[in-house]
Amino acid sequence: MTSVISSKQLQYAYQWNAIPPDDPRITGKPDAIFLNRNEGYEVLNFLNRNCSDTPAALKAESLIRTQLPGYVRSRENVLQWLKVNWL
Repeated sequence: MTSVISSKQLQYAYQWNAIPPDDPRITGKPDAIFLNRNEGYEVLNFLNRNCSDTPAALKAESLIRTQLPGYVRSRENVLQWLKVNWL
């Protein structure tokens, strides 16, 4: 997988320590069904898997941090919410 964004490009501060049962060393399929929007490695993985370029990743990050409702938690629902609220 090619990265479209790096941790240094993220606009917000994140925790980079995994809280069990999350494991940042796991590659491939994400290790949790829910996206923890405060854990950097989860947000970074989500953005790199779902965004086509850096500007899109930065916009998605901003929407997640500033507008995504708290009840939208699963990765699938976050992605769907982004598609509906992109404009």
